[in-house]
Amino acid sequence: MKKKKLNFILTVIFAIAATGVKAQEVSEIVLNPSENPTVINKNIYGHFAEHLGHLIYGGLYVGEDSSIPNTNGVRNDIIEALKNLNIPVLRWPGGCFADTYHWKDGIGPKEDRPTIVNQWWGGVTEDNSFGTHDFLNLCEELGAEPYLAANVGSGTVKELADWVQYVNHAGESPMANLRRENGREDPWNVKYWGIGNEAWGCGGHMTAEYYANIYKKYATFMTDWSNGAGLFRIASGANVDDYHWTEVLMREIPKFLLDGVALHSYSFVEWNDKGSATDFTEKQYFKTMQRALMMDELVTKHSAIMEKYDPENKVALIVDEWGGWYNPQEGTNPGFLYQQNTMRDAMIAGTTLNIFNNHARRVKMANLAQAVNVLQAVILTDGEKMLLTPTYYVMEMYKVHQDADLIPVELESVDYELDGESLPAISVSASRSKEGKVHVSLVNIDAEEDHEVELDLSDLKIDGLTAEILTSNKVQDYNSFENPKKIQPKEFKDFKLKKGKLKVELPPFSVVMLSEK
Repeated sequence: MKKKKLNFILTVIFAIAATGVKAQEVSEIVLNPSENPTVINKNIYGHFAEHLGHLIYGGLYVGEDSSIPNTNGVRNDIIEALKNLNIPVLRWPGGCFADTYHWKDGIGPKEDRPTIVNQWWGGVTEDNSFGTHDFLNLCEELGAEPYLAANVGSGTVKELADWVQYVNHAGESPMANLRRENGREDPWNVKYWGIGNEAWGCGGHMTAEYYANIYKKYATFMTDWSNGAGLFRIASGANVDDYHWTEVLMREIPKFLLDGVALHSYSFVEWNDKGSATDFTEKQYFKTMQRALMMDELVTKHSAIMEKYDPENKVALIVDEWGGWYNPQEGTNPGFLYQQNTMRDAMIAGTTLNIFNNHARRVKMANLAQAVNVLQAVILTDGEKMLLTPTYYVMEMYKVHQDADLIPVELESVDYELDGESLPAISVSASRSKEGKVHVSLVNIDAEEDHEVELDLSDLKIDGLTAEILTSNKVQDYNSFENPKKIQPKEFKDFKLKKGKLKVELPPFSVVMLSEK
């Protein structure tokens, strides 16, 4: 009897242990479609083009006389690459540069435009040959909404009001007539306007209370009593976890003057020692991902403050600067912020976009920093050469989420552990497109281990799936000008769908997009 009892106890212990091991080894995801789904605003997939390093000059813009094929001075290969992303919105001209930029310097005959010093980024001079017309015409070519960042730090209320009149007024007015003299009859009807940038720092080192008053003055004179022009005015928002900043803006600014509040947060190893973009340890990779995943906490807490003052969800959270930030590439101008782009950046992009998708109720726009040759760029150039980075391919894979209905998810993730610390290894978001197709984006950030994921799709009635994967041999891998297609999405078949249950085996540091057939 005693032996039988012992065997029974051991069986129970082994069964419990086996259950425990399973719970630790397999991530479980349940998709819960809603009858009233939140739409993932396509502007979450926005980009950012600052006058910084070789983003505009020598990157995006080569001039009409360049031997590089171009349209009005903008490289055709970059235009095609950005069109392929369905780029929804593009922010310009900064960044910190915006608060030193005087838009009238960039209109009229190019030979008459003044040369200015870019005091923030390398102290170089630029001739203003890329100005308001060039940017807004580019947005038209791309089919993207322009998002203009206004100069509050060193500009005036009148300067901004004139800019609005110049680009938006269809009738007779001094600014509309000036636009016509410069060759543009019809207004561009710019909707999105940022009122300064990083007012807590390079935008003037203001307090939140002081900036709130400044904001109200600028926002008032941009339009009429009832904002008949339909402008979407965005306040310069918090730096990372400065929740006091968001609290003050939401409390002090009347809602009829406010459409969006910004947030800036970058991913790095340490701010004062960011490390190499390509030669990094797993410890540095882990710390970078720790910072990237913090975006979920930031969005949650800033949204909670906004909810308190705006329960009807009329004011949007605009994450208009995000991405990875490392030491500039050796041998380049340190003020140009040129860095390579590895699978680590693909992990940042995949997880961050999943976070934004899952917070789509409040997050209505985000702008990756930046589009070309700066920080976590989707495109790098070297003379006539151009390459697409791993981050580009993540944005390409995820474009199916643009304007799709969010499908809420429940995730129980296994951990990615290193040196006694842990992070959720798995990230996920899901949506249903206007055509009715379900898309699920999965990321495994673990640098070493495969992870099995089980998804319950039983409420979605899916009969078949196709999939793409982005991964490589090492997390430090990147596309170089010598090997520009080293990392590209490939067909992925390591999954099984049976009776609404989907099992996926995710390789280390991989992004997978599953699409309903």
